[in-house]
Amino acid sequence: MATGRTHRPATRSRGIPEATVARLPLYLRALTALSERSVPTVSSEELAAAAGVNSAKLRKDFSYLGSYGTRGVGYDVEYLVYQISRELGLTQDWPVVIVGIGNLGAALANYGGFASRGFRVAALIDADPAMAGKPVAGIPVQHTDDLEKIIQDNGVSIGVIATPAGAAQPVCDRLVAAGVTSILNFAPTVLTVPDGVDVRKVDLSIELQILAFHEQRKAGEEHEGTAAPAAPHRDSDEQGPDGDVPAVMPA
Repeated sequence: MATGRTHRPATRSRGIPEATVARLPLYLRALTALSERSVPTVSSEELAAAAGVNSAKLRKDFSYLGSYGTRGVGYDVEYLVYQISRELGLTQDWPVVIVGIGNLGAALANYGGFASRGFRVAALIDADPAMAGKPVAGIPVQHTDDLEKIIQDNGVSIGVIATPAGAAQPVCDRLVAAGVTSILNFAPTVLTVPDGVDVRKVDLSIELQILAFHEQRKAGEEHEGTAAPAAPHRDSDEQGPDGDVPAVMPA
């Protein structure tokens, strides 16, 4: 997912590469599933397969956490859950505000996975006066006029933007000015933020376009090897100056 500003060096203060950080939630999800099944240990191969990465990459990632596992035994599931949760900052409660309570914002508010992963929806905010006071997921919607006070009163540092594209940058600017330093952007636009503010963009249309590319490539591979049709014969007045292409190509 792209950010709306120039990237800083891809390392954090403890020297963990950003690519490794991006995979930690995948490991945590797989480990949590194992923990729920009371599985005590897991091999690097099994965990890598569950997370969708190769085992060599997983072992390299875990070396940044100081966790090397035990030969012949594997990794302690509960300890790894703790290590990764601590590294991701999930051992504390993170208050989050969602701005833009349309269909997408309401769906995010109703998502049950926030609380179990260290996040608490502190407030829902919308610019429509008719929405003010209406409960969504049991939380009354508040008007954007109160955005700054809401951020300060709840100590919010993470904001979620689910507004239309045209409203996203002004909302972003107000969030940043109020003290928010991390933004998850669902609006179909690129945000500009100052240094020290992190933006993660979720664009469903882009993800679908990438899937369409792969579908097209798979379809091409299925037809690979079939004979190409013969080039149609051109009369001399259809040929370009080099005798092989039309002088005027279609746009």
